[in-house]
Amino acid sequence: MADGRNVYAAILAGGSGTRMGNPEKPKQFLMLGDKPILAHTVEKFCAGNYFEKVVVLCPESWVQKTNDLLRRYCPEFCESVSVIAGGSSRNATIRNAIAHLCENCNINEDSILVTHDAVRPFVSHRIIEDNIQSAAEHGACDTVIPATDTIVRSEDGHIISAIPDRSELYQGQTPQSFNLMKLKALMESLTANEEAVLTDACKIFTLRGIEVALVRGDVSNMKITYPQDLRVASALIGHCRA
Repeated sequence: MADGRNVYAAILAGGSGTRMGNPEKPKQFLMLGDKPILAHTVEKFCAGNYFEKVVVLCPESWVQKTNDLLRRYCPEFCESVSVIAGGSSRNATIRNAIAHLCENCNINEDSILVTHDAVRPFVSHRIIEDNIQSAAEHGACDTVIPATDTIVRSEDGHIISAIPDRSELYQGQTPQSFNLMKLKALMESLTANEEAVLTDACKIFTLRGIEVALVRGDVSNMKITYPQDLRVASALIGHCRA
């Protein structure tokens, strides 16, 4: 709880394994060390006792398998975790999380929702705590790290259109955290055209002219997307246990 607010988490585990080269198994279910990636992430969110409820959203066909996985690898946290089906898009998945929480939990105007990619298992407790505090203070926040490489913009994919000032650029991570009821209202306000292009919840806030605060991330808060990412993550796990 943050200052008496009810705080909830949505772990978004709806991705596929296509870019990982394993289309039969979503990447969040691949093994990292001695347990699946998802189990590492769930442990991070449950161990700190920050949340009234943690909702894991996965492909509908994987709901039972996910429950089985968590009972096997995170049995001590099963009571505080609900596994439900995600949607066809990131926005739809977040909507499912909000609907589930509104139906089953004590949601009020001060409730906070922390959303996180299931395949970022190295998120720190400091980042989670900072997200909760920032969302309580500002209503919305995004976890970022400064851009270290020069960013080149091209409108046609062939010729440079602009090279923005790197000092003003950041790379987005997760968590992204929000006042839950404010996020719900903004998502319900989207037109069909906006829904098609606004696939990032923070961008919905900025489109409506609502400020989104920055939370300092960490380079170790990596997203496991490609096979080489899994190799790096495996090395990090081994280093942490050495």
